[in-house]
Amino acid sequence: MQLHFREYGSSGPALVILHGLLGASGNWHTLASKSFSDSFHVYAVDLRNHGRSPHSDRFDLPTMAEDVRAFLKQTGHASAHVLGHSMGGKVAMLLALESPEVVDRLVVVDIAPRAYPPHHTEILEALRLLDPGAYSSRTEIDRALSERIASATVRQFLLKNLALDKDTGAYRWQANIEGIDRNYDAINAAIESNSTFNGPALFVRGEKSDYVQDEDREQILKLFPNARIETISGAGHWVHAEAPEPFAQTVLSFLTS
Repeated sequence: MQLHFREYGSSGPALVILHGLLGASGNWHTLASKSFSDSFHVYAVDLRNHGRSPHSDRFDLPTMAEDVRAFLKQTGHASAHVLGHSMGGKVAMLLALESPEVVDRLVVVDIAPRAYPPHHTEILEALRLLDPGAYSSRTEIDRALSERIASATVRQFLLKNLALDKDTGAYRWQANIEGIDRNYDAINAAIESNSTFNGPALFVRGEKSDYVQDEDREQILKLFPNARIETISGAGHWVHAEAPEPFAQTVLSFLTS
């Protein structure tokens, strides 16, 4: 699978960035261009079924980890730093555990290796039931979504999945909503591996988020014995968007130390 990506910078070590569920490479544009591109050759990737990457019925963590490993080979990199947020963090963890030779340093943002209860069921149902092609503007689609999703912040994030069909001129969901919904349980599964990643690893969590709890530390260190956990004050699950400057400083300090 040929993953779509955005490229920033042209010198320094490679840094591959993996977005979360229902996100896309564009979510990382500001940090990639303004904070990371001076020191790294940055690739912000659209994972399968997201952004402008191909759709597929196969959608699970091992398959996406293999996609990223193949992406590194396709772009001519034997290894890279890998940063992943939420679902992308799980993909990054599994890649590091199963193919440690391709991961130089690992950054995992606000996710632990454990299984999670479903957090997105209502969101996926709202997206699946709404046909964006029936509306003539983003404002109308936002209004329709608001009947099921009260948070304007969440809706604005979801609306980034809208695209205009070149042939019909109608709106459509760019992400493969049906495919994601069918395989949602696989994304929430725990990371299972008999291996450890012994390279440097940084787990960044938001102070206001409950995704990485103190009791997760034991499992993190079991799989990633050289990991450290940093907490960003005042941030929730979208750490990089809510506290971009302290987040960037924390990541850059780790990657360049």
